[in-house]
Amino acid sequence: MPGRIIIAGLGPGGDEFVTDETRAAIAATPHRFLRTARHPSASLVQDATTFDDVYDRSDTFDDVYSAITNALVDAATAHGEILYVVPGSPLVLERTVRDLRTRALAADDLTVDILPAMSFLDLVWARLGIDPVDAGVRLVDGHDFSVSAAGERGPLLVAHAHANWVLSEIKLAVEDATGDEAVTILQALGTADERVVETTWADLDRTIDADHLTSIYIHRLAAPVGAGYVRFHELARTLREQCPWDIEQTHQSLIPHLLEETYEVIDALRALDAPDAGRDPDTDVIEELGDLLYQIEFHATIAEQEGRFTIADVTQGIHDKLVRRHPHVFGDTAVAGTADVLANWDDIKRAEKGRTSALDGIPRSMPSLSYAQQLGRKASKVGFDWPDVSGAYAKLSEESAELSEAIAAADAAEIRDELGDLLFAVVNVARHVGVDAELALRAASDKFRDRFVGVEALAAKRGIELRDAGIDVLDALWDDVKRR
Repeated sequence: MPGRIIIAGLGPGGDEFVTDETRAAIAATPHRFLRTARHPSASLVQDATTFDDVYDRSDTFDDVYSAITNALVDAATAHGEILYVVPGSPLVLERTVRDLRTRALAADDLTVDILPAMSFLDLVWARLGIDPVDAGVRLVDGHDFSVSAAGERGPLLVAHAHANWVLSEIKLAVEDATGDEAVTILQALGTADERVVETTWADLDRTIDADHLTSIYIHRLAAPVGAGYVRFHELARTLREQCPWDIEQTHQSLIPHLLEETYEVIDALRALDAPDAGRDPDTDVIEELGDLLYQIEFHATIAEQEGRFTIADVTQGIHDKLVRRHPHVFGDTAVAGTADVLANWDDIKRAEKGRTSALDGIPRSMPSLSYAQQLGRKASKVGFDWPDVSGAYAKLSEESAELSEAIAAADAAEIRDELGDLLFAVVNVARHVGVDAELALRAASDKFRDRFVGVEALAAKRGIELRDAGIDVLDALWDDVKRR
């Protein structure tokens, strides 16, 4: 049977804003539906079916809107006529209303009638004391802020700012914001709990507990909204929600990928000094940095889904930390050079972390050579070190002799311990002569790799099978490659 959906709005707040036409429709239509019962005037719609449970069980807002639209069309088909009541005005930022009108245009047996209602906008302009036309205000949905407000400086009125994570994402979308930009938060307008709070961009998501009656007015931004990074952020969330592989990942399962991408960035950066004639080294660096950035976004997205933190917390945290640890740039501290900068950094870090040991904060997951070098460097800062390289170098002979004894005794555990001591001693020598042990070993490994590939090529050229060649032949091949 043909269906008719009457759509009415409850206005911005109290019962006094509900029109007589809406009240009459409520009284005359027995089959009533509320998009949400979380509205000050929802009690006027007695015996109504609400869709609050749809919000609770759906993964995305698109799923919510689709489920509500389908349920309303089915109800209209079953009952012939239904009333659908929404907060505010049906014609202002009501996605379900837009979807219902689209469905009605495509169907011969569905009619949608909309009753005009007062929106929250009228109260916003009254509280702000502005004419939105003269001021040139742009109305933006908080869920689509990064895209809808791209290139805008303001003034902007942002609706659907119903949670602090939405406010955080709005903050994230603005590149180069100073943090001092003025923002007005408007909450629960037209109710006894009405609040109009002046704050700054830096404190946007810290000032109030946002709810479904929250909107924000952005007077003017120092820089336009940047959509590039946020577009990438949204892509990471989409993949996490829709790609089977991404969905299965955890913080722990991603660790190998994080390490791999980090090493690939290092390779790309090294290639800047020795570029391949056939490749653009900048292109490689851009690609590998992007891969690493995705790993960071991936971890932040997982944490956001778990309700732990968001990428906005990550970027805000590193921003604030860098400001704190550069008092010579953002404060009154005077420095004579790099040594003072590093000393200040360590002092500030120690105070922030409440650390008691000079070795606190050195990650145990670092590559072993880097880990050993960091331990030696930090111990040296508090005086636990040889005065010069001679003491560290003498330790090599001592540890080498102890390793020889362990090998002679065929004691596997002792061999492992003494070999570790010898390697640690080598790292101390590297530190004293100003060489990064990790990079030195990596360079030596790369050199070995290149020479071995050369040995393989030379052996193939001479018809020599490496597996069958004796040590004398292999040494000769090695020496030939080395000379070349």
